[in-house]
Amino acid sequence: MRYLFKTLVAAVGFAGGLAGQAPPAAEKPVGRPEAYRKSAGYYREPHRPQYHFTPEVNWMNDPNGLVYADGEYHLFYQHNPHGNEWGHMSWGHAVSKDLVAWDHLPIALHDEYGVMAFSGSAVADADNTSGLGTRDKPPLVAVYTGHGHGKQTQDLASSVDRGRTWTKFPGNPVLDVGQAEFRDPKVAWHAATKQWVMVVSLAVQKKLQFYGSKDLKAWTHLSDFGPAGVADKPNWECPDLFELPVVGEPGVTRWVLKADMGSGAVAGGSGGEYFLGTFDGKAFTPDAKTSQWVDYGRDFYAPISWSNVPPKDGRRIWIGWMNNWETALNPTAPWRSAMSVPRELTLRRIGGTLRLCQVPVRELEALRGKPEVIENFALSAARPLDTRGRQVEVVLEFDPGTAAEVGVRVLKGGDEQTIVGYDAEAKTVSVDRTKSGNVGFHKAFAGRHAGPLAPEADGRVRLRVLVDRCSVEVFGNRGETVVTDLVFPAAASDRLELFARGGEARVTACRVYPLKSIWPTNEGK
Repeated sequence: MRYLFKTLVAAVGFAGGLAGQAPPAAEKPVGRPEAYRKSAGYYREPHRPQYHFTPEVNWMNDPNGLVYADGEYHLFYQHNPHGNEWGHMSWGHAVSKDLVAWDHLPIALHDEYGVMAFSGSAVADADNTSGLGTRDKPPLVAVYTGHGHGKQTQDLASSVDRGRTWTKFPGNPVLDVGQAEFRDPKVAWHAATKQWVMVVSLAVQKKLQFYGSKDLKAWTHLSDFGPAGVADKPNWECPDLFELPVVGEPGVTRWVLKADMGSGAVAGGSGGEYFLGTFDGKAFTPDAKTSQWVDYGRDFYAPISWSNVPPKDGRRIWIGWMNNWETALNPTAPWRSAMSVPRELTLRRIGGTLRLCQVPVRELEALRGKPEVIENFALSAARPLDTRGRQVEVVLEFDPGTAAEVGVRVLKGGDEQTIVGYDAEAKTVSVDRTKSGNVGFHKAFAGRHAGPLAPEADGRVRLRVLVDRCSVEVFGNRGETVVTDLVFPAAASDRLELFARGGEARVTACRVYPLKSIWPTNEGK
């Protein structure tokens, strides 16, 4: 978070707000959400996503406090209530019953007294171990970073009314190691050792620390991990830790430890890496000190997973900030930034290597309209699709055959297009946004971003592409490779076409679904 502030200082000339200094002065508010909600332009702006979460107005970055409780998925997020740039970090709040449609709620935690509410997590304290609720009304407890007065500390807030109002713990901070860069606690209950476990970042030291607690208030240091992974990253933050079974290998599990860096990621700028290993309630032991990339695009950052998902569901689900520190001041208003779609996580052995796989949650399929279906045909040039739109899902399966590249061009119109392509020789999937629309607002924005993807055992490649006005998310095969990129095309750029070049491919199946809006005031028109 603080590294993001430094990046934006360089980009837009902010003054103040660093540790030990006052937060940036309040900008003129973009607008009151209550008034904007009644306006004709509500959620109808040119680039406004229609099935991804966005704040009603003003700046948003990292997701925070993801917890399921009382039939609701809570999404908190870093938010500036006073303007469309980073500053005055508070926790915005929304809830959903299905991970698809979101209801906006009032700000949960405010920037106050020179202390901003930086990133963190939330848990359902069902046994009231914290004493911040009662046995009859167990609390939701947010564990977050307080940033101000020259240091970062871990603080608590609690709610006993389904997260609608929050009370900051009078004994804050609950963890203070006297560091200026100590942030982003992710807390979970570790059943085997009967304790709460926190993983938190010593950001500039590029270390992750583990702490244990019986009551969420008194914390004991357990161990450190790192530096590890990418050697030249400038910082390490926004960690997550969870256990997953290995698909197809009964009884085999691995722990996933994820953390993010402000620059130096695979596609340039910010991004995330993960490690697989074991965790015994005290220390994380990696299978290898080399890491793997979370996403091969430029616009997926700080994902964290929901806690307290019911056992009968059993999924591990996360969501990430769809932006990049380097190009964060993108051309949108009166809001800035979107979240990715929620993604289900699995561990699968791909080509002999365990990979963290991500696919969109199944609930999103409820947004699908009647598909355009074409099957079993040869493709050696461009083939326009009948479906037009800026909110679409393309499910494509093909044998590359002799073609050098196969894929789909989306958001196409005039001289604009975004290319999702599979390079048969390099065995990579990519998003090329060099001609995607407005690429001139930052010198680093235009580009092509690729990740490794081998054909599956049957020789076919499977791509699932989600397009939503200003974003493209590509999931390769079983989700082992994901590429997430923002784009800013003209409103008229709504055509799609399949293509192959350098030879002939065989498309075995292609389905193109128009997708409905999740916002009731705008049905996507």
